[in-house]
Amino acid sequence: MMTSNDIELTIGYSTLSERVKQIRFPKQESNRELLVVVQNPDQANLKVEQGQAKVFELTNRGVAKSRNAVLDKASGEFLIFGDDDIVFNESGIKELISYFRSHPQCDIIMAQAVDETGSLRKHYPRQAHKLTRFNSAKAATYEMMIRVAPIREKKIRFDESFGAGAEKYLGDEYIFITDALKAGLQGVFLPIPVAIHPKESSGSGWGTRRDLTARAAVFSRVFGPFAPIARAMFLVKSRKTSVGLRNGIRFIIGK
Repeated sequence: MMTSNDIELTIGYSTLSERVKQIRFPKQESNRELLVVVQNPDQANLKVEQGQAKVFELTNRGVAKSRNAVLDKASGEFLIFGDDDIVFNESGIKELISYFRSHPQCDIIMAQAVDETGSLRKHYPRQAHKLTRFNSAKAATYEMMIRVAPIREKKIRFDESFGAGAEKYLGDEYIFITDALKAGLQGVFLPIPVAIHPKESSGSGWGTRRDLTARAAVFSRVFGPFAPIARAMFLVKSRKTSVGLRNGIRFIIGK
């Protein structure tokens, strides 16, 4: 019988009760575990193929709550986070694990994702580099693999005030990474595709009042009193459509 010490990788999915059937599980391997954390406040009946995954239910909503539940339940040495619309790249997973093995000081890897056509989902750097507060803001959870033990040792958690299902509906990944870096952990970006994800995402509402308010709060959480400078730099460097002078000023001052 497999013990927790035999599990190299946990693949932890977060989903809603009405979407759990959409999960496309990877091929099961003896040194992996599949976890599914379902936000099910209405206590709907769940149907997940028996033997395929361990399923845990939450009675509330919020993707950050789901991610924290995955962190708590994971038995693997490494953990990669999935959503119900993700398909993982097996060769990419193996490359990330190989990097962890050869770089024991590394605690977090950010990789790449492609869309349904095979195109990269966003503009990624071409070269590997160290993660910092200044280059991790576009992180997506399904691009991230972590070494579980140091994350738990440093008590790094997803901030449940942020992320899908919360009013501040984005930024939970960025906050998680920067909290880890502030705690002395190390991370790296690798230009390796690890997941396929549809083009649309929670970040697609750029420029709306709700979006700008949420993003402003993320920068306040990460940079504290220096947040206005960081927000101004973000607007200058952003490749997105202009938000206009008035909204830009409100964003910078965090109003």
